[in-house]
Amino acid sequence: MILNKSKVLKLIQLLNLSIKNPRTSLNYKNRFTLLTSVVLSAQCTDVNVNNVTKDIYKKYFTPMHFANLGIKKIRNLIKSIGLFNMKAKNLYNLSKILVEKHQGKVPNNFDDLINLPGVGRKTANVVLNEAFNMPTIAVDTHVFRVANRTGLTNGKSPDQVEGQLLKIIPKKYMNKAHHLILLHGRHTCKSRNPLCSECIVKKICLYKEKNV
Repeated sequence: MILNKSKVLKLIQLLNLSIKNPRTSLNYKNRFTLLTSVVLSAQCTDVNVNNVTKDIYKKYFTPMHFANLGIKKIRNLIKSIGLFNMKAKNLYNLSKILVEKHQGKVPNNFDDLINLPGVGRKTANVVLNEAFNMPTIAVDTHVFRVANRTGLTNGKSPDQVEGQLLKIIPKKYMNKAHHLILLHGRHTCKSRNPLCSECIVKKICLYKEKNV
């Protein structure tokens, strides 16, 4: 069972009213550092990524910088982040590709982004939405949970949820939708103990185990 169009609109409108400045919590200097931070955030909190990158980005903030650093130096800079060996390799290789094939610029299309090492569908959609203001939906664990729990979608996979959201989210809110849903999941519609009694969309939400 999923929400009808009028209730989808109402739910998104309520989230838009309650969530101020819906954007990523990752700190970045430019489109390249946004990309690197999103790659680093895989299986890692944004807080941890920000703590590590705040000093890195003072000196290194372009693909050429990272390509010149090499894998070993990148590894040493990010060693407090989970999966740092793989991420260091990916950051070095994607930086080289950006320098050699994209004039040192982050591409603004999905196909070029997902062909970069360490960049999957979710990362590409985050970059397109945040850096280029494109109407994309990045489905992480928060978005997947909230979308299915509230009745916005009933997808069995992140790809299904993404496709359903792209069809039902009103165009007016498409650019904000990813962050509205994500932030609602992070702060209110939590995984284990959702704050249903405080939830602004509780009267619309279809969650059967609602705690109100």
